[in-house]
Amino acid sequence: MSDPSKHANLSRPLPAIPGRGVVILGSGSAVPSGELTNDELADIVQTSDEWIFQRTGIRKRRICDHAKGESNLTLCTESLRGALAQSNLKASDLDLIICGTITQDFRCPSTACLVAANLGAGTAAAWDLGAACCGFVYSLNVAHDLIRIGTHRRIGVIGCDTISAITDYTNRGVCILFGDAAGAVVLSATDDTTKGCIAQVNKANGTGWHDLYMPTWIENIPENSDWNTVRIGCLQMNGKAVFKFAVSTFQELISETLAKADLPVEAIDMFVCHQSNARILEAAREKFGIPTEKLYVNIDRIGNSSAGSVPLCFDELNKAGKIKPGMKVLFLAFGAGVTWTSSLWQF
Repeated sequence: MSDPSKHANLSRPLPAIPGRGVVILGSGSAVPSGELTNDELADIVQTSDEWIFQRTGIRKRRICDHAKGESNLTLCTESLRGALAQSNLKASDLDLIICGTITQDFRCPSTACLVAANLGAGTAAAWDLGAACCGFVYSLNVAHDLIRIGTHRRIGVIGCDTISAITDYTNRGVCILFGDAAGAVVLSATDDTTKGCIAQVNKANGTGWHDLYMPTWIENIPENSDWNTVRIGCLQMNGKAVFKFAVSTFQELISETLAKADLPVEAIDMFVCHQSNARILEAAREKFGIPTEKLYVNIDRIGNSSAGSVPLCFDELNKAGKIKPGMKVLFLAFGAGVTWTSSLWQF
């Protein structure tokens, strides 16, 4: 075994190719046709529109209709198709497709491989990245760095979750929050070295897994759980613990990312955040004095779509003409694992 002291420089970031920046060429998104309103949920569990909205900011969430052929795969395919169209590229122009998701229609093969087949990506590499709500931003950072170091030139990045497939609709603490959605972007190398990610944070703390998890087997259930309320194959959540983690971690994540970039919060033109809970977003906005127009919110009509939320928000902003050259855009997410991540881009 070699002496670690001789390789101290390995802790430094890999050098980027001189003269290479990274740009987001285009974006796309897809949401299912079905809607589940708070009033409809009130017919299933003991709740009300007012109770849900006050605690989450959600009025309705989008739900896949499998009778219409809607699924994780169809949402992923359509979102990347849209991103490619906006980029004026074909799927065969991609070197790699990364899909951030935990709700694959198939355990094997990966959703990314199936999307590649659907769109005609040829022999482009493809894999799924499982980081729950952080799946898209984790994938965005991986894709960016692969382009910066020169191993890839164009990468399609998808974020999608169809949480309705793993939701117990008798569990009020979970079913009021989650919905289905997908978004995607196409990244490309550019000669403009001022473009790309200027700071990122990627972290996890596996000791907190039991506060938000999906058991596959009965052995996965923590010993101190109420086994009468746990359904195998459905999402389980300790709402109070997750809320406390999200509020504190979200604010720390913003501070850490800004410190890495050596920028004040006022320098950020747009915050594209995971839509977990409107109260969490509002707490961060108030703490940092972020103007309402700089922190996009769509949770009221979409719900929490896990890995799909950040890229969907970005695509809606992009299509509305609110993402412009020269802007600094901060992507942020946190979720099961527990995980948290950020990606600050210079457009």
